[in-house]
Amino acid sequence: MADPAPPLTQPRWRPGDRRPDSASMLRVDQAGEFGATRIYAGQLAVLRRSSPAAHLVARMAGQEARHLKRFNHLLAERRVRPTLLHPLWHVGGFALGAVSALISEEAAMACTDAVETEIDKHYEEQLRELGDSDPELSADILEFQAEELEHRDTAREAGAMDAPAYPVFTTVIRGICRVAIELSKRI
Repeated sequence: MADPAPPLTQPRWRPGDRRPDSASMLRVDQAGEFGATRIYAGQLAVLRRSSPAAHLVARMAGQEARHLKRFNHLLAERRVRPTLLHPLWHVGGFALGAVSALISEEAAMACTDAVETEIDKHYEEQLRELGDSDPELSADILEFQAEELEHRDTAREAGAMDAPAYPVFTTVIRGICRVAIELSKRI
């Protein structure tokens, strides 16, 4: 009889295996946090300052800025180059945030819901790949993943699912995130 599949909690990486590409992970994570800060900047440029959504976005933007600062530090410390796509994420992130907020506050929240859902999935994959090979990076990812899930849940509580064409809107944004992740790993 064949051995059962290992539980998901078991690290994928073991001594002797090919080591996880933590440089690529740092590059894409830093790019993702940069993109998130730009999305929130775009939303804040459009939302009324006194709106409940603007207050939520401002709080989430502060956490994303802290995540970005940490990944910037790790990139410098470990001598990992950032993605060459920063100019694209600078403009594209702001545009995505601004357009979502122009549609409605609920659409801005749906954008956050979609992005954070995809980032949670991405971080979970990284944690499985890292196993116990890089405890420092794993700890940061675990902490930030919890905050990203909090952002997603906050967005849903604030009406994300009431956004016009929510299923289509979030599917498109999640697809954009997946493409951005794959490109940022390599370029």
